[in-house]
Amino acid sequence: MIEYGRNALGEGATIFEPVTVGFPSRDRMGEDGYPGVTIGRGAILRSGTIIYCDVVIGDSFQTGHNVLIREKTTIGDRVAIGTAAVIEGDCTIGDDARLQSMVYIPTGARIGNRVFIGPNAVLTNDRYPPGPREGLCGPVIEDDAVIGANATILPGIVVGKGAFVAAGAVVTKDVPPGMLAVGAPARFRPLPPGAGQ
Repeated sequence: MIEYGRNALGEGATIFEPVTVGFPSRDRMGEDGYPGVTIGRGAILRSGTIIYCDVVIGDSFQTGHNVLIREKTTIGDRVAIGTAAVIEGDCTIGDDARLQSMVYIPTGARIGNRVFIGPNAVLTNDRYPPGPREGLCGPVIEDDAVIGANATILPGIVVGKGAFVAAGAVVTKDVPPGMLAVGAPARFRPLPPGAGQ
């Protein structure tokens, strides 16, 4: 394992080389002894995983191959991040979240507990790119929401508690709790019977 900064990995970690932890952000370059990564017990870090500095992760965390997690990110317990997923800086992810392969999470995103995000889903944070960094506004995915494969969530959108976003949907407006968003641009419908159970 390649380490930068001060890192703390809990007991029972399984690491498949090469893995890099504590990689310096632009703000930390040239600094000595900066806070690296803190990970709880029982982590599984697969080869190619890179986790930047100032990251705190709970217990029973696992990554697929070639996962990138940027600085100032906080991740809860029992979270799985799929192969080739990218989580940009200043994000929060709650407990029991599942992000599938090739998911993109932008700076400033907030993801709740028990959220599922399907493969190739893209969350965005810049309505008129390339805009100034201070204008970035990541989406909020509330507890128990489901985002289907290849869905796109626009900046600042709130996907409500228990809502579903269908595969391939382009979400341009907040999704009310417990509703289904379908299409491009997405329209809202009641959830079909049995969804979310």
